[in-house]
Amino acid sequence: IFVNKLDRERADFQSTLDQLVSSFGTQVAPFELPIGQEHEFGGIADLLHEKADLYPSGPMAEESEWPDDIHAMADPAREKLMEAVAESDDALIEEYLEQGTLPEEHIVNGARAGFAAARLAPVLVGSASRAIGIDRLLDFIVEEFPSPLDRGPITVIGKGGETKERPCDPAGPTTAFVFKTVSDPFVGHVTMFRVFSGRVRPDSSISNATQNAEERLGQLFTQKGKEHESIAEVPAGDIGAVAKLQASHTGDTWSTKDDPVQLQPVELPEPLLAYAITPATKGDEDKLATGLARLREEDPSFHVARNEETHEMVIYGMGEAHLDVQMSRLKAKFGVDVHHTPAKIAFRETVRGKAAAQGRHVKQTGGHGQYAICNIELEPLPRGEGFVYEDKITGGAIPQQFIPSIEKGVVKTMAEGVISGNPMVDIKVTLVDGKFHTVDSSDMAFQIAGSLALKEAVEKAGVVLLEPIVQLSVVVPESFTGDIMGDLNAKRGKIQGMEQIGGGKQRINALVPQAEVARYVIDLRSMTGGRGAFAMTFSHYEEMPSHLASKVIEEYQRSREEAHKR
Repeated sequence: IFVNKLDRERADFQSTLDQLVSSFGTQVAPFELPIGQEHEFGGIADLLHEKADLYPSGPMAEESEWPDDIHAMADPAREKLMEAVAESDDALIEEYLEQGTLPEEHIVNGARAGFAAARLAPVLVGSASRAIGIDRLLDFIVEEFPSPLDRGPITVIGKGGETKERPCDPAGPTTAFVFKTVSDPFVGHVTMFRVFSGRVRPDSSISNATQNAEERLGQLFTQKGKEHESIAEVPAGDIGAVAKLQASHTGDTWSTKDDPVQLQPVELPEPLLAYAITPATKGDEDKLATGLARLREEDPSFHVARNEETHEMVIYGMGEAHLDVQMSRLKAKFGVDVHHTPAKIAFRETVRGKAAAQGRHVKQTGGHGQYAICNIELEPLPRGEGFVYEDKITGGAIPQQFIPSIEKGVVKTMAEGVISGNPMVDIKVTLVDGKFHTVDSSDMAFQIAGSLALKEAVEKAGVVLLEPIVQLSVVVPESFTGDIMGDLNAKRGKIQGMEQIGGGKQRINALVPQAEVARYVIDLRSMTGGRGAFAMTFSHYEEMPSHLASKVIEEYQRSREEAHKR
């Protein structure tokens, strides 16, 4: 854990450490302490080696002994560090209890064993903006953390679906994971990968087990910022990159052709925020589509979809910052500036009561006219039943070939909506009577009659709006439970229950209208200081309160009027 920004005003390392221990337990152990507070922060006390690194001017550290005024804090902190390291190993705790201390070599070795077994979480300090502690962080990772070769075997899935273990061995069969793909302006499509077993060499072929395709690898390289350094091979435990592959995407597994295996798929989080976007410049639609497709390839947690109901291009991400970055990349890499608005909610229309109506489409002109009359009965269906069309015509009042035409007109009007532009659902339409003309009746005439009949029946039956309800699961520290429940109640939510999940956290389950939590990722971060998490899934549709439905209908009518003016 790297505690950053300790040079900022009101930065309090001890308070942050107390919160970390409260959240994650005593396995959290500081290996460093800051020397100086806020704007006077200018050095780091190394508790492991009892040294200090001072940064008087710039990122280059000067090693020295602990300053005299740091001992009062550093001495007890080093004692606690020894205790934490000892508690992660039975032999060390016995030695510590007998001797009352541990030699530095035993602390170092014990800490490394604790890191490898995930029993110890080191806390380091610094300020990235002033490059204080960054050199120490990198050195600590290299020197103290376990080598990839020290990790246990990974689980892979064979061609027949069987699972087996594969050790991290450079001499083993090649198994690699594509963890990122990016578009580079100089070399094109770049694929970054990590090798878990075997070796990957340049100018060779490799099997993409996920896509069932062969890839021809060219030059291999590592990336250091914007620079590429060619390498002779990438052994197990290392990462590398290669350009201009055709079939490989983020999340794919490479293996050998005679032993095609796949790594366990990565479970991606569900997106939490949606924006509707349009190109700022007319005519950039194709460039926008190309750019979005590229960004989607590079980042599987970024989703793009065309909402056919609202006629919007919608992007989905993990939060405001995620989507802002993607829109900035659209402009920087693909030259497409976009406008964004909150994505529209997919409401539904239905009817509250029963009604009967006649659809009459009769136009007699000098030549071939149009003639279609149909009588229908309309009634609501239970929620989720969809649409039922029943033909009760008797005596040939309407010829059989025009019965489906009336249904087409009804279905078309249902798709467009009657009062809000949202689809109509959960209704039954029964065709009971009608009239036709042997010459002037046609498929289109009866479609129009069916549409007119439905609109009149809906007006009589009383139309209502349905809104989507989501199942929301919120996890927060217990101290925020009251605030979260109050907020969910204010959002018209129905609390279903709470449960303690350990670590001082509570899970709150609720059913909430989607319109109220469209920006919940922002609301939750504001209420909890970024310490909350949530997931939501669609549950069902429910009737919307009339005063809120009126606002949706008024907004739709206003947008139609503005569109007609244009």
